[in-house]
Amino acid sequence: MASGSERVGGSVATASAPLNRLALEKSPYLLQHASNPVDWYPWGEEAFELARRENRLIFLSVGYSTCHWCHVMERESFHNPDIARIMNTNFVNIKVDREERPDVDKVYMTFVTASSGHGGWPMSVFLTPDLVPVAGGTYFPPEDRYGRVGFTTMLTSLAAKSLSGGGGWPMSVWLTPELKPIYGGTYFPPTNRYFGRPSFPQLLDSIASQWQDDQEKFKESGGKIMEVLDRTSRLPAPGTEDMPGEEPIARCLAQLTRAYESEYGGFSERPKFPQPSNFNFLFTHYALNPHLEDAKYSTDGRWHVPHFEKMLYDQAQLTHSYLDAFIVSGQPKHAHVARDILGYVMRDLSHPSGGFYSAEDADSLPTPDAKEKQEGAFCVWTWDEVTRLLGSPVKEGHTSTLAEVFCHHYSVVEGGNVDPYQDPHDELKNQNVLMEHCTVEETGQEFGLGEAECAEALATARQVLYEARAKRPRPHLDDKMITAWNGMMITAMARAGAVLGEEKYTRRALQAASFIKTHLYKDGKLLRAAYASPAGGVSLGSEIEGFVDDYAWLVRGCLTLYEVTLDTAWLALAEKLQDTQDTLFWDPQGTGYYLNRPGDASILLRIKEDQDGAEPSGNSVSAGNLVRLSPLLGRSDMLTKAEAIFRLFADRLNKIPLALPEMTTALLLHRQPPTQIILAGRHGSEALNKMLEVVHSELIPNKVLMLADDTPTDESFLYSRHSSLAKYLPKNPAECLVYVCQNFRCSLPVSKPEQLRDTLKSPASN
Repeated sequence: MASGSERVGGSVATASAPLNRLALEKSPYLLQHASNPVDWYPWGEEAFELARRENRLIFLSVGYSTCHWCHVMERESFHNPDIARIMNTNFVNIKVDREERPDVDKVYMTFVTASSGHGGWPMSVFLTPDLVPVAGGTYFPPEDRYGRVGFTTMLTSLAAKSLSGGGGWPMSVWLTPELKPIYGGTYFPPTNRYFGRPSFPQLLDSIASQWQDDQEKFKESGGKIMEVLDRTSRLPAPGTEDMPGEEPIARCLAQLTRAYESEYGGFSERPKFPQPSNFNFLFTHYALNPHLEDAKYSTDGRWHVPHFEKMLYDQAQLTHSYLDAFIVSGQPKHAHVARDILGYVMRDLSHPSGGFYSAEDADSLPTPDAKEKQEGAFCVWTWDEVTRLLGSPVKEGHTSTLAEVFCHHYSVVEGGNVDPYQDPHDELKNQNVLMEHCTVEETGQEFGLGEAECAEALATARQVLYEARAKRPRPHLDDKMITAWNGMMITAMARAGAVLGEEKYTRRALQAASFIKTHLYKDGKLLRAAYASPAGGVSLGSEIEGFVDDYAWLVRGCLTLYEVTLDTAWLALAEKLQDTQDTLFWDPQGTGYYLNRPGDASILLRIKEDQDGAEPSGNSVSAGNLVRLSPLLGRSDMLTKAEAIFRLFADRLNKIPLALPEMTTALLLHRQPPTQIILAGRHGSEALNKMLEVVHSELIPNKVLMLADDTPTDESFLYSRHSSLAKYLPKNPAECLVYVCQNFRCSLPVSKPEQLRDTLKSPASN
C-alpha cells in the first residue's frame, strides 16, 4: 500500500482516510486513488458483475501516475465528496493504470479518438454493463466556470457529448453492465470553467438520468459504436497488398526534411517531442547511405520549457539517439549526454534487485511545508536562490562570482525566464528553467576565463545546486517495473557499454536481464510488470500477462546483449521469446501481431497497433527483430513473417511512413543486404575484445555478428545453425581474425584493429 513518502505523488492512502478497493492494488497510479471518496474498483469481474446485476452504467477512468492532468482531475473531482456521491449512487466506477493494461487503454482510446479526433489523458468514458462505450472525453472541470461546462453539468445533459474534448490521459469511460463503452473522454474539470468543456458532475447527472430513461437507446448506440470500432480497427486482408519498396523510405526522409524546424531543431513548432524513432530512421538511413549529407518533450518551440515528467522509455530511446550521434559526429558532448541519462537511471530509476522503475512525476511540492504540488518545482530555480548559493568568486582573485558565470551560461534572469504563454497557471512565475544559450568557450570569453577554467566553474556550480536540490521534496516515483520498458533500457545500457567502452553499463544491463528472468518470466511466458515492495523486495501483484510489446522489446534487449557480449545464451533466449510471441500474438487468419493474447472476454477488440508514438508499436519493433534474427539463426521463416508485416502495413507505409518510422527503419534494413562480421578467435580473449570494440565504434545498423570460437561443434549454438563457421578458426589460439561478408562475398581476414576499421569504412561494407 502507498505510504506518505514524499516520493509518492497525487493522493495516497493514509491511516486517517477511509480506503477503497484500490488500496489492495500494487500500481502506484491506483494507490494514488485509494483514499478517494469514490468507490473505485480495479478492472475485473467483480466490477463487471456488479454493473450487470444492478444494471448500472460503468464510469471508466484511465491514466497513469505521472500524468499532470490526471492529478488535477483527481484533486478537483475525485476528492470532492459531492461529486463522489453522484458517482457512487449512479455508476460502477473503475480505475485503470494504462501502463499496466495497455489493452484496455487502447480499446477505449480508439473510441475516444474516433469520436473526437484527439487523444490524451485523463481519459473518461461511460460504458454499458457489457463494456460498450457510449460517451466520453478528456478533462472535465468539477463545475461550470470560465464558460466551460463542468463535470456536474455534463452528467446532466448528454448533449454535451460533442464537447468531450478529445482523447488523452487520464481517460474516463462509461460502460454498460455488459462492458460496452457508451461515452468517454479524458480530463473533466470540476466546473464549467474551460471554454465550454462540460463539468464532471454535470456529465455524471446527465448520463445517469438518460440511462434510466432510455436504456435501449444506449445499448443500440453502443452496438453501433462497436461495429464502427471493429471496422475501423481492421487492417487490409492478407494478400491484398504488395511488398512495399523504396517509396516509403524516400517519402519518410522527404517528410522529415520538410517538417524539420532549422532555427531550434526538431520536427514541429510546438509542443516538441524528441521523437527517437525519427532519429533512429535518420541515423540508419545515413549509415546505409553514406554518400548523403548529414541530415523530452518541450512545450515551446525553443526546447526551453520541458514537460518535467521523466519516463523510462524516453531515457532508453534517447540514449540510443545520443550514442548514434556520438558515433557519427565524434563529438564528446553527445557521449556526455548519454552518460548523464544513464547515470540518472542508475541512480534514481533502479531497484536494488536490478529492475528499472517506470517514471518520475512532473509535479512535486516546492517546499516541505507546501500544501499543493507544482509542475516542475523540483527542477527550476529563482534568481535569488542561484545568487545566494553561488555567491563565491569563480576563483581566487577573480572579480566575477560563480552565480554570474552560471546565470549567463544558463539564461537565469531575475524575473524568471519562462514565457508566460507557456505557463498559463503561473506555476513557473519568477522561476528559471536552465538552458544553455552559448558554448562554454563563449561564456569563458565573456568573463576572461579559459575554456577549461569555465567548464570547471560551471561543474562546481552545478554540484552546489545539485546538493541544494537534493534537500527539496522529490517528485513521485512510479516504481512499477514494466517488462517492455526494461527491455528498452537493457538495450540502451548494453549498447552504451559497447559504444562508450564502459563495462559498468554492460553489467547493469545484464543485471536487469537477470531481474526479468527471475521475476517476470514464468513457465516460458512473460508477465507485464513487477512492483517494488518494502525493504527492497519485489511483488508481482495480480500477475498481468505480458503483451506483444513486452516480448518484442525483451527480444531486442537479448539480441543486443548477444551482440555486446557474444554470449549465445542471449541469442538462444531471444529466439525462444520470439517463438513464444509468435504463438501467443500472431494472427493465424491474417498477418501481424495483436497487442494482447486471445481469451479475455473483457477486451472487446483485439487490436494491431499501427502507430509509432512515444513508444514504437509492437509490430514495428518485431519487424526489425525478425529482419535481424533471420540471418543470425538461419531461419527464413522469420524473414517471411517480417515481410508479411510490411505487406499488412503497406498502405500506411506508402502514404504516411512518418506514422511508422520504426517500421520504415525495419523496411530499410530489410532492403539492404546484411553485413556479416565473423569474429574468429577465443571468446573473451584480449585480441577478440579489441576487434569487437572496433565493430561497436562504427554505425552499422545491418550488421550480423557471428562468433567462431573453440567451443566443440556439437555444443555450439551458432555452429548448429551455421556449420561452416568452424572453418574460420585461426590456427593460433591467441589470434583473432575477422571476416566482413556481404552479397555472398567476404573480405580477406584482418587481424589488427586498424585494418578492421578500414575494412568497415570501405564502400563495400556499406
